[in-house]
Amino acid sequence: MTHPALPCPGPLSRRHFLKIGALALGGLSVNGLSALQVKAKDGATLPDTSVIFIWLPGGPPHMETYDMKPNAPAEYRGDFKPIKTNVPGIDICEHLPLHAKIADKFTLIRSVHHAFADHGGGHKRFLTGRDPLQPTGFVNDYPMVGSMVAKVLENRKVGVPNYIAGVDAGRGGIDTFSFGSAYLGPATHPFWVSGDPSSPKFEIKNLALSDEMHERLKERTDLLTGLDTTRSSLDPTGTMAAMDEYKKTALSLVTSDAARKAFDLSQEPEKLRERYGMHPWGQRALMARRLVEHGASFVTMVMENPIAPGMPYPKGVIYNWDSHAVNGHIFDDAKVRLPIYDKTITALVEDVYARGLDKKVLVIVTGEFGRTPRLSYAEGRPGRDHWPQAMSMLVCGGGMRTGQVVGSTDAKGEHPKDHPLSPNDLWATMFKHLGIDYSNTAFLDHRGRPMPILPDGEPISELL
Repeated sequence: MTHPALPCPGPLSRRHFLKIGALALGGLSVNGLSALQVKAKDGATLPDTSVIFIWLPGGPPHMETYDMKPNAPAEYRGDFKPIKTNVPGIDICEHLPLHAKIADKFTLIRSVHHAFADHGGGHKRFLTGRDPLQPTGFVNDYPMVGSMVAKVLENRKVGVPNYIAGVDAGRGGIDTFSFGSAYLGPATHPFWVSGDPSSPKFEIKNLALSDEMHERLKERTDLLTGLDTTRSSLDPTGTMAAMDEYKKTALSLVTSDAARKAFDLSQEPEKLRERYGMHPWGQRALMARRLVEHGASFVTMVMENPIAPGMPYPKGVIYNWDSHAVNGHIFDDAKVRLPIYDKTITALVEDVYARGLDKKVLVIVTGEFGRTPRLSYAEGRPGRDHWPQAMSMLVCGGGMRTGQVVGSTDAKGEHPKDHPLSPNDLWATMFKHLGIDYSNTAFLDHRGRPMPILPDGEPISELL
């Protein structure tokens, strides 16, 4: 009988049913994790690897960045021209000149696609690896991949949060970008870093304690320690113990210098900070590199607004990458946005290699979908609408092959032509890098059913 408080997930495909059955026959531990995941808790079976995930919400235009179509009709190709890179045969937008100098250090993927054109549906489809139950809205039906990583690696103690998300002020909510953990629970939510890290007044309030608060915290910690025995006898289900573990993690962050040092950008040379760019995007990217160096496994940095807080908006510029004609002028916006993006992303790529992190750290840069290949207009302004049928993204590091393009789209940039891929193929590649067996690792959903990390998807062979 269906539980009345839970929504019906709809029919399961035969393939999905067989996968769940195989997992059940294979045996799951009592908390819904596979044997591999239990081994991972010992910290002995998984490699020391991590992911920097740069999220570009709104949907970056593939035909103004990494998949230009100079021979397409004018109403498709737009105003910009392609330029050559240091890898023969790879051309990109003229407003990404720094990318062109280091194309040998990254791979462009041009053939990922899916079927959800709404921002909410697109976020959920892309970030969870599953078709959402509702094609709109940002509340997750299934866990975001960062929460999955956090769950598998929950016992990895490195002195910093294992899953971190950097966002603009006021954007730190799991339902803003479909970062929710669904049935994995709030313990796998990201540690939020909100605001402008390039500001002299920037601080991470979660890590700052006054002397008075330190003393009060010590008194409360001593009191709670004294109650441990009583609580254990009253908690046969272990629920309170699980909450205690969550509190211990939070406590360790505010009582240790390790996390504060990891987030402290003043430890970096001024010249390097300027290379990334003294603006929110640049300093978030630099912070991401610091955090993975200090042991964080999954760091998401959201790059929406290219204009620093308090600065006036140039005419035609849009808050995020949602370049509808009704929102702004796609080419005026790109002329402001792309140079900032160009500087930040290439600084991150170069820094990963310069510091010998190119095998440890996988960098993924993408949004939820591409933009319509055919231009549209509003009040004389050009723009592009949502287009999940084709999109482009950048990946580097992870010990993977670089200096190449994976997949292609047709002559107008409308659909994959060669090697069509889904978001799940990207995530399968990522989980392989992290040493997580995505096929045989499962979590129990709200009904107690084992849910594999991914229902489908294979690592992208050209990257491996």
